[in-house]
Amino acid sequence: MAVYTEVSDAALADFLSAYAIGGLLSYKGIAEGVENSNFFLHTTDGSYILTLYEKRVREADLPFFIGLMEHLSARGLACPQPVRDRTGQALGRLCGRPAAIVSFLEGVSVKNPGVEHCRELGRALAALHAAGRDFSMVRDNNLSVSSWRMLFAQGEAEADSVEPGLAERTRADLAVLEAQWPRGLPGGVIHADLFTDNVFFIGDALSGLIDFYFACTDAFAYDIAVCLNAWCFAHDGTFHHDMATALFAGYEAVRPLEPAEVAALPILCRGAALRFMLTRLVDWLNVPPGALVKPKDPREFDRRLTFHRQVRDARDYGRQG
Repeated sequence: MAVYTEVSDAALADFLSAYAIGGLLSYKGIAEGVENSNFFLHTTDGSYILTLYEKRVREADLPFFIGLMEHLSARGLACPQPVRDRTGQALGRLCGRPAAIVSFLEGVSVKNPGVEHCRELGRALAALHAAGRDFSMVRDNNLSVSSWRMLFAQGEAEADSVEPGLAERTRADLAVLEAQWPRGLPGGVIHADLFTDNVFFIGDALSGLIDFYFACTDAFAYDIAVCLNAWCFAHDGTFHHDMATALFAGYEAVRPLEPAEVAALPILCRGAALRFMLTRLVDWLNVPPGALVKPKDPREFDRRLTFHRQVRDARDYGRQG
């Protein structure tokens, strides 16, 4: 979440007039994240999140995201519910951008998760995969291995200014991943971006998942790889095996992994780390002037890749059995 497009009071009032969500009491921009422009709305009827879609989010993909949130919510997964306007539309336009309002989800993200948070995450991730199995829409993962070399081209010339040797390490990783990327794994709807700021807790209980704007159709095990990268590393690149073991235990209590998925985890984890290093690298080098946004440091994932290159077996990630 971030703010790239400023919204005037008059433009917002005109946009909100199409919705039956009460009178606007206050609103403010949300600075976290790097993808879309987001605002917290407080009205006489409650609290909502307004999103203006920018950057990597293609307008043609928005019906998938909106439909997915409605589908998952209807099947009991705690996630934001799109709010439709008086004509039944969930998507509108504001300041020249596609825009939508979703319900506000109670809870807070945990900046320093522990073992039990990871166990709860694993259960919720498996529940998401189960709830999405009968979702009829399909969206390719446009940030998977086939796109990484083109993405790297946007930052390759300046990569070593961010971290010495980064360009050469990335070229080597790309060669390995393109040659060894697994195919044919069990799959369906995945979140693909389930970092700590996209998971809410009330106390120690997970209260919901947010930010489905990278969701797509891909391997379930890749979603686990994303979570291992996002939740089980310290900033210095140290891997927390106990947290990963808990994540696996929570997930497999709902959906046991197949042998092919377990075997693929080392390459999937390495690929997930490279994907986030690359998108962070491009964002780090291309922050729009005046944008209310805090780009995330690509060097965190460069350090995680150092660990992944040494992994040969899923047991190195703390999976038991």
